[in-house]
Amino acid sequence: MINFRLQNIGFVFQAYNLIPVFTAKENVEFIMLLQGVPKEEREKKAIELLEAVDLSDKINNKPTELSGGQQQRVAVARALASKPSFVLADEPTANLDSVTANNLLDIMEKLNKYNQMTFVFSTHDARVIKRAHRVVTLRDGAIESDEIKDKAMANA
Repeated sequence: MINFRLQNIGFVFQAYNLIPVFTAKENVEFIMLLQGVPKEEREKKAIELLEAVDLSDKINNKPTELSGGQQQRVAVARALASKPSFVLADEPTANLDSVTANNLLDIMEKLNKYNQMTFVFSTHDARVIKRAHRVVTLRDGAIESDEIKDKAMANA
């Protein structure tokens, strides 16, 4: 079970869960280290992901040296580093300004479309909900509604 999770599921935690003694790059690299990815490949991929979330100038900063929004973007880059089939994201756009949030959602949308990466969000953010293919609304732990917005999904 642990190996399946390591290879197939990425997590974006609302509280970030970054390792405080690691730099942004090391935090992104960590999952790949656990997967046995060679050092050179890990470093290259970590830098690419941090550039993708507009943090190329913060790769050597530790979490305490980053704003909440920057920490959130490191957490997203870390979740994507393992090239997971599924990403479970708890409020992934929390603490992000609107431009950064939309850029991040663009990245996730492309990964979904071109890499068949599935994203499951827990969110209150209307921007995330608007882009979702399917929206399941919960109230007091029960499903209140289940709307498929993308007709292609209905046929899958």
